[in-house]
Amino acid sequence: MKKSSILFALMLILALFLSACGSSESGGSEEQGAEEKEAFTIGVIPAQTEGEMNTAMEKLQELLTTELDREVEIEVYPDYNGVVEAMNYDQIDMAYLGPLTFVIAEANSNAKAIITQLIDGKPYYHSYIITHTDNPWNTLEELLADSKEVDFAFGDPNSTSGSLIPSIELQERGVYKSEDDNEFATVRFTGSHDATALAIQNKQVDAGAIDSAIYDQLVESGKIEGDQFKTIWESEELFQYPWAVLESTDDATVKKLQETFLAIEDPEILNAFGASGFTEATNADYESIKQAAIKQGIIKE
Repeated sequence: MKKSSILFALMLILALFLSACGSSESGGSEEQGAEEKEAFTIGVIPAQTEGEMNTAMEKLQELLTTELDREVEIEVYPDYNGVVEAMNYDQIDMAYLGPLTFVIAEANSNAKAIITQLIDGKPYYHSYIITHTDNPWNTLEELLADSKEVDFAFGDPNSTSGSLIPSIELQERGVYKSEDDNEFATVRFTGSHDATALAIQNKQVDAGAIDSAIYDQLVESGKIEGDQFKTIWESEELFQYPWAVLESTDDATVKKLQETFLAIEDPEILNAFGASGFTEATNADYESIKQAAIKQGIIKE
């Protein structure tokens, strides 16, 4: 009887020990699974001022968290360069970039464009140079004839439509080399497209460069008054802003991201980008911007 009791006790202890080991291994597997599903981080350039972006980004973050079945964290960065640097150092998994900042990220870290936005169903936009309707200039030629009297504004220094493309145009016309070397009365960088528009509307500057799609969205939303502006120059078509991922991103994640973005119809998310929808993109779509950046010495060939 005593031997039976001792044997039973030993078997019970052994069973508890094996159960504990199993729980530990199971816990380890769960921890490993959690590590595999760590947060997917996205950096976004400030296409508009931060307050205009935050609510829409919260909704996009919730949507992507659901569709990817993992936590997604989206951060709107204070400037364009911050997003490029974050991607260069693998601090983010995905980025919403301007075409110029994308080709910089491609050159530095092999970023891969997978999505772009549509404007009225097309993946193109323009750089505008705009001025206040009270000003006498109706063409860029007329404005440049009075350049010594003009206070001119660009957006972010790394913006395609707010800086790169218009600066090349002004350079070719012989009035602009840099912020400190030009034929204008003053030159400033406002940091964002809506800030440029408001500076012109409030007559803090005389003219400035802006993204055509964001300009239209600002007018439609009533954030600026359309009758206070006139467009005096328009660039050729530019391929729209890309969403890019790290080169190491797996194909399944890329496919799910593309499917999710292409299905977005929420007007608040779309309006934050001045978009009517999304479509797929590739690095080849930004070849013309890449060549412009090489021409300006921003990236190497």
